[in-house]
Amino acid sequence: MKKATLGAGCFWCVEAVFQNLEGVHHVESGYTGGHVKNPAYREVCNGTTGHAEVAQISYDPAVVSFEEILEVFFATHDPTTLNRQGNDIGDQYRSEIFAHDEEQFESAKKAISAAEESGVWKSPIVTKVSMIGPYYPAENYHQNYFNTNSDQGYCQFVVRPKVEKFKTLFKEKLKKTAGAS
Repeated sequence: MKKATLGAGCFWCVEAVFQNLEGVHHVESGYTGGHVKNPAYREVCNGTTGHAEVAQISYDPAVVSFEEILEVFFATHDPTTLNRQGNDIGDQYRSEIFAHDEEQFESAKKAISAAEESGVWKSPIVTKVSMIGPYYPAENYHQNYFNTNSDQGYCQFVVRPKVEKFKTLFKEKLKKTAGAS
């Protein structure tokens, strides 16, 4: 197993998308990239920790590559909005790839260049690449959030469209039994 850690707005959205990707064994919502040890959700939301909401993805590289994970990452959020995804505003919602090694760091830089050259986005890509530092799992009630709270308003209007977009764009990469992991 390898790990990928991605910030792309609200971690509920990122977690829900990647739970459906073939080769992903587990997705955990958490926090990284800041200066406060053991941050709590309220602190992160207040923007006082420097941490991003992230999804930490455990995956089998024999089934899905880091590059394929980044392809999904760029297709399911807006990498051109600084410290924002939709109505979620603040540096905790930033677009950032937290590399676990030099190989991931270089792959992330290449993926950003390819995304910029693709012409898909009209504005410049603001996604940052950093080496991962201390990572903190989010509180238990944030884990598997979409699957356990799918009727909640935010899930209906923000998370579900991202999951549906993933399922449409990446039909061939869908888990045979999609859902919680």
